[in-house]
Amino acid sequence: MSGALDSWNFLHTEERLSTIMRDIHNRCYETADEYGAPGNYVAGANIAGFSRVADAMLAFGVI
Repeated sequence: MSGALDSWNFLHTEERLSTIMRDIHNRCYETADEYGAPGNYVAGANIAGFSRVADAMLAFGVI
């Protein structure tokens, strides 16, 4: 590590956060719809999160 600080200005931070939150919303919405629970953001978030962890575990040979 070089020790240099990486800093973002306010506008860049807001734009990046907006993109992240939009992607999370879309992933939850689409996953809920795909698994037969359209509009259920809790189910969509839980299923999407579980799928990402399971995929990572498979990729690393944990399971």
